[in-house]
This record gives sequence, C-alpha cells and structure tokens, in this order.
Amino acid sequence: MIDKCTSIEKALQSVHDGDRVMVGGFGVPGTPFTLINGLLEKGARGLTLIKNEANEDGMGLSKLIEAGRARKVICSHLGLNVTVIGMMNRNEVEVEFYPQGILAEKIRAGGAGLIGILTDIGIDTILSEKKQRIEVNGQNVLVEPALRADVALIHASVADHFGNLIYEKSARNFNPLMATAANIVIAEVEKIVETGDLDPEHIHTPGAFVDHIVVIKEITPEYGILAHHAL
Repeated sequence: MIDKCTSIEKALQSVHDGDRVMVGGFGVPGTPFTLINGLLEKGARGLTLIKNEANEDGMGLSKLIEAGRARKVICSHLGLNVTVIGMMNRNEVEVEFYPQGILAEKIRAGGAGLIGILTDIGIDTILSEKKQRIEVNGQNVLVEPALRADVALIHASVADHFGNLIYEKSARNFNPLMATAANIVIAEVEKIVETGDLDPEHIHTPGAFVDHIVVIKEITPEYGILAHHAL
C-alpha cells in the first residue's frame, strides 16, 4: 500500500534555490500556510512564485517575498498588499501580471501538456507588449505560453494515504489546476483517512498527481481566518 504522508521537512526537500513554485489559494481560502511557513524556515532563495495574489502584508506568500526569498512573482494582482507593491515599485522584486482568467488558463494548459493558449484578452493594452501575435481565421490574437512549475504547494481539506484530495468549499480554486502543472506536488491536508475510504465521486484531485502529503498538526491563526472565509 502506497503511503505518501511525510514530514514537512522531508517534503520540502523537493524545493531548491531558484525553483519555480506554484502556490494554491485565492486570498485566504486554499492557501497552504503551513507549507509556506516551512519554506520560509527552509531558507530557499531566488524563487519564482506563482499565485493568484501575494496574500496580505505579513501573511502567507507575503512572508516569503518580504524576507527577500522571491526573485519574481507571477500573479493577477497585488491590490491587498501595500508592502509588496512598495517592493515592486523599488525594483526589489520583479512582478509579472496576468488577468486572473488568463493566469488560470495558462496553468491549466501547462497541466494539460499544451505549449500555450491563444487569446484576444488585453490585445490593445499594455498587457500585449513584447508578446507574439498571430492571425487565426482573420482575427489577431496573442500567444500566451503555458505555465508549469518545479513544485506546487497546495492545501486540501481531506486526503487518503495515496494522495486523493478533497477541497473544502471555495478553497477549491487554483489548487486543482496547480496539482496538474508541477513536477512535484506537495499537499498539506487537515485530515487524513485510509485509502479507499473516500467516495471516488467526491475526489477533486486524484492521487496520481500528488507526490507528498503533510498533515497539519497545529491550527494557526491563519487557519482561523481560512475557516471564516472558506464559504
């Protein structure tokens, strides 16, 4: 019987300096706070972090950026994080923006094994600068390369020992996409059950996509916020 449960220290051995790391979550729901804190303690540097946003100041992904661990952030917005906005404006961290739907679709394409996607979103804006354009059926479109990562850090509510995952409510956001688009997938989970106990019809991410499982042992203040927002 395959058991993918391990310690946070062993799981994060898969993350190396300079890696491209996807981090699940939409604001607070679905953000893997325990894994982020572990990565901060590990000391990995020069990371490219891919997340919908940078969380709020002093929380989640922002901790890594504020500590100078990120070379680059790929996201859809930074509107709730004054600290990281300031760092971006001072050129202390590079930030690459995409419309939220395009960011999600680039990740989905990476997980599906596609080279990229075609879109007309942003074609007449600054978002189209330095991007390849082609004509399809008489329409000009932008070529958006797919996104993949070395490692994905995700958060799920329940897992079995094989790594089949169930997400809670609105925490089912970027996590399922990112679980398909990284070479190594590490899932932190709130509850572990025996393999075979989960109803196959309720599984959101099959265990074939998951490499390591870390069971959350302590409920931090961030998870109190998560429980409040995951509606």
